[in-house]
This record gives sequence, structure tokens and C-alpha cells, in this order.
Amino acid sequence: MTYGFIGLGLIGGSLAKNLKKLYPDCTIMAHTHTRATCEKALAEHVIDVICDNCQDAHFAACDMLFLCAPAEENIKALAMLKDVIQDSCLLTDVGSVKTPIHEAVRSIGLGSQFIGGHPMTGSEKSGLDHATDHLFENAYYIISPTEETPAWRVEQFREFTLSLKALPLVLNPGEHDFITAAISHLPHVIAASLVNTVHDLDSNDEYMRTIAAGGFRDLTRIASSSPAMWESICVENSDNIAKVMDAFLDRMIEARDHMCSGDGGYIHHMFEKSRDYRDSFTFASPGPVKRSYRIYCDVIDESGAIAMVATILAVNAISIKNISIIHNRLYEQGALAIEFYQEDAMRKAIGLLRHYRYTVWEND
Repeated sequence: MTYGFIGLGLIGGSLAKNLKKLYPDCTIMAHTHTRATCEKALAEHVIDVICDNCQDAHFAACDMLFLCAPAEENIKALAMLKDVIQDSCLLTDVGSVKTPIHEAVRSIGLGSQFIGGHPMTGSEKSGLDHATDHLFENAYYIISPTEETPAWRVEQFREFTLSLKALPLVLNPGEHDFITAAISHLPHVIAASLVNTVHDLDSNDEYMRTIAAGGFRDLTRIASSSPAMWESICVENSDNIAKVMDAFLDRMIEARDHMCSGDGGYIHHMFEKSRDYRDSFTFASPGPVKRSYRIYCDVIDESGAIAMVATILAVNAISIKNISIIHNRLYEQGALAIEFYQEDAMRKAIGLLRHYRYTVWEND
């Protein structure tokens, strides 16, 4: 198989790395806005051919071509690729908003070759440097065919996503965009707005910034995402985000009014309802807001305490993503926060530390 890529960021780079792991003999070619990205990918054997532009004749050999650039660049690339790719080539994208790309595909006349795609995974980090060959494992991969897409192409692409160990889910473009507005796009807007609110309300001494703890950190982590990417997403899906935002603002105003009137019963029910609904989530997939694997460990404040914990994990070949001291324990349990790359490593660490009689709490 020969695969083509327009863009090699976090998603495109991870797809290319995954394909090379699954099919070492495949050929991968790519064009990126910055040639240095392609040169790096070539040097690291992630790709085999650098294409100079979207009209590069090399793309004619592609069996499958992924549009992994920002949405507006993907749409521009479509017109250039139309006269290059073969009728047998399956064209897909990885964008967070599906309606604009579907409209462009229909107007250009590539509907029978196109299937919209959206892997519901990612990171607050961006770029090829953060790409991994297992980013899609157990993540929902939305498949959004056009009205002209033959059923056999849809099945072909579904099988492809399964080979990535992803969980394929077929949705039409409008349905997809409304769902992601609620569970991905609005949360990013809320996170950014909350961070900016704290910034604006903080004193010159920056006490809010100093004592911000786990709850604030976890809720706002996605505010570190790419501004350019989220500018594009919010503009493209503004109608759906606005609808969900209006419903959210109604609930915020309602909560404020009941809180200020001393209606404890309402507040209790609000938290009870949200707790029960959230506890019903399986979190089997990393989703658009990727789960963190973090534990809290009680340690005595004495010389070598952290080194002892780190040594126990190191000698058992458990890789740590991050380790930090908790200075604000108002919303935390344990003086030491330890974060892992994988759930298996976290589970193993919990068992080991408890074996050595440490008190450990799991982040939920």
C-alpha cells in the first residue's frame, strides 16, 4: 500500500508512525507547509518520499491519502489533488469539524472517493515531535461518509481504523459537529476562559497562580492547546458551539441565582446529578480530552522520601511521565503526585507502593 499525507502534525505524524509499525513495507509520502518537518520525518524513517506541493505527481500512486493540515489548507489541497490522484484512491481527513470539508468535497466532485474522519484522541501538545505510533488505540474514530461514498469504501475504511486498534463509529457530518461542539469544542472554550478569568482577577502577588491546585489544573489543562487550531475549529463550528454554549450559560446563570438565594437543595441536586452522570462514563477511550493516569501518594517530609518512591518504580521498570510535590492539599490527597504514560504502569505502581505500605489514591 502507498499512503499520502498533507500535513504531519500530531495526528498526521502519529498515523504515519502507526502505519510504519503495522506495515513496515508500505510507502509513505508527504507534503507539509514547512519542508523541515518532512525532512525530519524522512530522517526518522517515518516517511519515504517528500512531495514538493499538493500537485506533486508522486501522489498519483496513493491508495489512501490523509488530509491532516488545518481545515482551510485541506480544502485548498482538495482542488489541487483532484487532477492528481487516481479514482481508486480513498481520500480522507482528520479534522474536528466535518461540515465544511464535506461541502468542499461535494462542490469539487470528489464525493465518491471521500470519507470524513475524526480520530477522537490527541494531546495538548502539537507537532510531529509529540506524535506516537499508538495514539489511536482504544480511541473512537469517527467515520463520516458522503452520500456518494460506496458502501464497500466505508467498510474498507472501517477495517482500516480497526487495524489501528481504534473504535470506529459512523456519524453524518451535522451529527458529528453538534456532538463534538458539546464534548470537545465548548470544553476548550471554557478552559481558556477560566484561565483568562483567573489571570485577570489575580493580584499583583499572583496568589491565585501560586496556589492553583489539581482541580484547576485538570480542568484547564486543555487551555494549553494550539491557539491556531482552536481558532479554526471555533470559527468553523461556531453555530453548533454557540447553541451548546447558550445552554451552558443558562445553567451557569441558574446555578448562580440559586446559590445567591441560599438554595442549598438545588446546589446539592446539581452536584448529585452531575456526579451520577459522570460516574456512568466508561472512559474506555482517551476521547477528545485525553485521560491522565495520575496517583497521589502520602510521603513523610524527610530527606530521601521522593527518591525512595522513584527508586521503587524505577527498579520495577515503571516509566514516570511526571512527578511533583503537592503544595496545596485542599483538593488533593497525598503529598506527591505521580503521572504515568499508560494505565498499566499506573496499576502496577499502585500495587507496588501499597505493598511497601504507602497510602495511595488514584486520580479519577
